Amino acid sequence: MRDSRLTEQRNPRSSGIDELDALGIVDLINAEDGLVADAVAEEREAIARAIELAEATFRAGGRLIYVGAGTSGRLGVLDAAEMPPTFGTDPEMVRGIIAGGYEALVRAQEGAEDQSEDGSVAIDEIEVGEFDFVLGIATSGTTPYVHAALARARERGAKTGFVLCTSPSQELRDRHDVVIAPLVGPEVITGSTRMKAGTATKLVLNTITTGAMVRLGKVYGNLMVDLQVTCDKLQDRGERILAVTLDLEQPDAVNLLERAHGHVKTALVMGRLDVDREEATRRLEAADGALSRVLEELDRE
Repeated sequence: MRDSRLTEQRNPRSSGIDELDALGIVDLINAEDGLVADAVAEEREAIARAIELAEATFRAGGRLIYVGAGTSGRLGVLDAAEMPPTFGTDPEMVRGIIAGGYEALVRAQEGAEDQSEDGSVAIDEIEVGEFDFVLGIATSGTTPYVHAALARARERGAKTGFVLCTSPSQELRDRHDVVIAPLVGPEVITGSTRMKAGTATKLVLNTITTGAMVRLGKVYGNLMVDLQVTCDKLQDRGERILAVTLDLEQPDAVNLLERAHGHVKTALVMGRLDVDREEATRRLEAADGALSRVLEELDRE
């Protein structure tokens, strides 16, 4: 019986993969991976809509919450986990929920995705509300856990979205505020959605959160200015940003970052305006955290 889901169909281009040598396998997988970016680009307007929803959510004090199972769930948790070190966000601002809980992050809990009631419970446990945006991720489009979680989120007044890699029904589009469906085609290994579908999902999630953070003023130019120094790598990155942006010698950058308590954006305002940390913080707060606005006001002055 033929499955109508694109993610479950057999790929004719890889039907002989078991007869290839190692280099042939690499070339085949690489050729299929080359299709992913174009599939994501086809969904550019829907992804932009998701960025707008996420930005509005954050400005209202709400959260972006990913919900998924298996690979999809892990990718959501991964993207959420990378927000605090990259953009200095509160860990609650972007959250990931995966069917099966923490154990499912490191060991497959395949049966968990079928427990629809658990999806509803997960939404209740974190008290999803009207200011939140819940984005379900299910590359096949059929995961019961995800559908139940989204249904409960809507009941509680939240905005909802869906990311999948098969053709969405009109009913699904009508049900949610945004639906993103990069159609990457059948997998090299039939049904192994950790491959092209997983890659497409990561690209989509990265774009949504990065776009929202840029819109919130957490990036200056293309510099990661809202990072908080928490390790040697980020210390070095922060020092280099200050040195390049303010034309400082390395010791001066170190000193300025220390006076800013390790916050690069604050240090940049301190250095450009020649003010102390308290005044730099006040100016950033008045500009809703947008460094560009603070510097524009300086130019006008």
